[in-house]
Amino acid sequence: MPPAIPTATYRLQLTADFGFDAAAAIVPYLKRLGISHVYASPFMKARKGSTHGYDIVDHTKLNPELGGEEGFARLSAALKQADIGLILDFVPNHVGVHYADNPWWLDVLEWGPASPHAASFDIDWEMLPFRARGGVLLPIIGSSYGKALEGGEIELRYDHTDGSFSAWYYEHRLPIAPQRYSEILRTVVREADAAETETGRAILQLAARYTGLRRPSRNEAPEFKAALKAIPGAAEIIARGLDAYRAGEGRTSQIQALHNLLERQHYKLGHWQLASSEINYRRFFDVNTLAGLRVEDAGTFAAIHSRVKKLLQDGQLHGLRLDHIDGLRDPAQYFQRLRRLAHDAQGPDAPPLYTVIEKILGEGEALHRFAGVHGTTGYEWLNVITRVLLDGAGLKPLEEVWRQVSNTSPAFDPVLKAAKRRVLETLLLSEFTVLARLLARIASGHYSTRDFSADNLRQAFELYVLHFPVYRTYLTGGGPTRLDRELIEETIAKARADWFGADDGIFDFLKDVLTMDLVKPGRAPHSKPRVRRFAHKVQQFTGPTMAKSLEDTAFYRYHRLLALNEVGGDPAAPELPVVAFHALMQRRAKDWPHGMTATMTHDAKRGEDARTRLLALAEMPGEWAGLVAKWKVLNAPHLVIDNEMRAPSAAFEYMLYQALLGAWPLTPDPDFADRFQGFALKAAREGKQETNWLNPNLAYEEGVRTFIDRILDPALSSAFLESVESVHRRLSLLGALNSLSQVTLKATMPGVPDFYQGTEFWDFSLVDPDNRRPVDFGARAEALEALQQPPDWEALIANWSDGRVKLAWTHHLLRLRQEHAELFTDGDYRPLAVSGPHRDNTIAFARTRGAEALIVVVGKVFATLSGEGRQWPTGNAFDGAVDSRGYVVETADGDNSTGELPLRELFSHIPVAVRRARIAGSKRTRRG
Repeated sequence: MPPAIPTATYRLQLTADFGFDAAAAIVPYLKRLGISHVYASPFMKARKGSTHGYDIVDHTKLNPELGGEEGFARLSAALKQADIGLILDFVPNHVGVHYADNPWWLDVLEWGPASPHAASFDIDWEMLPFRARGGVLLPIIGSSYGKALEGGEIELRYDHTDGSFSAWYYEHRLPIAPQRYSEILRTVVREADAAETETGRAILQLAARYTGLRRPSRNEAPEFKAALKAIPGAAEIIARGLDAYRAGEGRTSQIQALHNLLERQHYKLGHWQLASSEINYRRFFDVNTLAGLRVEDAGTFAAIHSRVKKLLQDGQLHGLRLDHIDGLRDPAQYFQRLRRLAHDAQGPDAPPLYTVIEKILGEGEALHRFAGVHGTTGYEWLNVITRVLLDGAGLKPLEEVWRQVSNTSPAFDPVLKAAKRRVLETLLLSEFTVLARLLARIASGHYSTRDFSADNLRQAFELYVLHFPVYRTYLTGGGPTRLDRELIEETIAKARADWFGADDGIFDFLKDVLTMDLVKPGRAPHSKPRVRRFAHKVQQFTGPTMAKSLEDTAFYRYHRLLALNEVGGDPAAPELPVVAFHALMQRRAKDWPHGMTATMTHDAKRGEDARTRLLALAEMPGEWAGLVAKWKVLNAPHLVIDNEMRAPSAAFEYMLYQALLGAWPLTPDPDFADRFQGFALKAAREGKQETNWLNPNLAYEEGVRTFIDRILDPALSSAFLESVESVHRRLSLLGALNSLSQVTLKATMPGVPDFYQGTEFWDFSLVDPDNRRPVDFGARAEALEALQQPPDWEALIANWSDGRVKLAWTHHLLRLRQEHAELFTDGDYRPLAVSGPHRDNTIAFARTRGAEALIVVVGKVFATLSGEGRQWPTGNAFDGAVDSRGYVVETADGDNSTGELPLRELFSHIPVAVRRARIAGSKRTRRG
């Protein structure tokens, strides 16, 4: 059996081109590498062609494109044979909707609130404006609804295989409510001139059998459809008669007939851009094709977890990673249910199911404790590692470069606030409007608060959201925790300070609604359901607002140092002093020792080694400033200028230079230019300044594309490319050194190290989808098989650019984790002092458990030690020693109990080291 707590996980991105069988084929390689658990991307049935698996359309089935049941059985057998566990990235928050592949969603479209699946979706049925009947907005039309209708793009069809009618808009199926079937059948028989035929009479008799606005009922509908299907010749007559609804140019009556029919459905079709202002179902962020699930509904929870439960019962699943838990209405309730489900599935004697959550923490924010949760997926630790390796002395000069380039203050808060405002005005306007209307409705429910106007309430609520500093609070039915109450009160105070109107108690009212104090006993009577609904829905709203504003907008506007623009991080963050790093690790070893530690994820803004490469810019800020000035002059002729338009903008040009250096390949890549163009387009639209996704500025985008084409063309930009290549060689070496330090910290600090697919070699990928490109596992397996034991470090260093040195060191670290599993799983963390001139270039600590110990020493800030990146630093470059008093350390020359470990010996080959040791006075432990 694999260990209950993983020693190391390996993230695999499963796709149609890399399914269950492909994953099974690399299991022996992962076993040899030292992986204890495969951490798989979602593998429940997703939308056909999905490249990520998060658009699940059926939680109860395995994805047939990955290999289905049989393919999964083969993967499971391979994992079991290798004694490797399986962790599933599970998606409880949302499902893929629209199109024609989600049975729950299609049933809701057909039956509206009467559908048994309606309770599973967060739909405000009565929120559609200018419509007499309730419904759900479907923003799927590429043009306007009127143009699509008149152009014949919406078509009514009959499915003779099950006797049903649906409207189709290209690949989108829109089931017709069965209560409209009789009307359709009478119309099509008349249009086909078949009323006097035997088939026509049978159809009309069937239509007359069900009279009344609510017939056929849900129970009667299957019988109705079966009877229609069984009428001989019915399909032919219906096919002819549907011409009555066949809209098109000049077909006025048919257009009106189809429109009238569509208006009587449980949905309303609309232009895709209507989603930003009128959508009335909860989405995943601003993605129209991902609808939120109400897992707080017990039936929904049981249904979507039924396959997970079976996998646990069958011993085929050993852990869960829960996606986007901040989207859940009540995460505390969810995790209590999940723990109970796992306990029931695995039995009373099984250890707790390994469970981690995707959660982005704000600066200084503590992780909320949920039942059965071992920690996060590690975004925060990715950024901790980045910041402790950063040369803080270079940040001030980089801030000045950014100030001059962007002509703005290097302060980040105004950038984030402006990004939030843009998101509230566009992408999430619908959700914001729903909440603002609900708040106004609550205020109007009692005479004491009815004078708070809807407009003022909307503005006050907007200020609250703008100033809210983290992703969400975690109120339950019992109200807020002390920390959540303090957070709400602090945010209200900031919003109040930013308010220029008369403060007549509106912020006190807003605070009381958000904390649910408004419905406490003794208060003026307000609607408890509305207050609770508002407070809980705000929690589900602030997370997407922060994510879209910070990660998907501000990160693409603020470019002081791109290495810090990472999910879970702060682009304006300072360096993390080593002493602060030690304090964080000691706290983590005590509070969250089993959460994941990531340095690369599918959500990352760039590859882990692109990030470590860019860190080196802080070690040469003066030279960097000169290079940027030189490049701007060299590339000025390549800018696209059209009146006031400059493509790219000065700030975006600066970002491109950093991104280019981070991603520049070590060996020629014929696809690099196209990959970089794709990144640039996404970055420009995400920034939402010169262009955006909703209303692209095609002229600006074409200008950026032209600029990149020109600067990457050797015939036009030879001087620029030679300069890039020169500094790139040095940055790459510094980045490689930083990378070895990064992977060492990840593998030895408290927590479970997670390795994103392929990153055991160098990883200079760009943001998704670039980071989901196929991985050459054959090359990695071959390189691992060829490694000498012990490795020939001199040979690996001489060819460091091929990535084998990173693979060898990763393999060594993972073997240590296997051999000392209990120490890494539950051991202590003890900082070690470093003396000498290079003490500030070193991080040292011990992991201990009982008498067992490992000494970890990691170098940092290598520019001055490597001739500014011109040569690999040998041990003699380092002057200093680690204080190892209290430990007996194993070395090649025997036990060292002198209390001092010279850096020149520790870093004789590579500037990272892990040494076995024991507490002084204890006996050596025999290793088998």
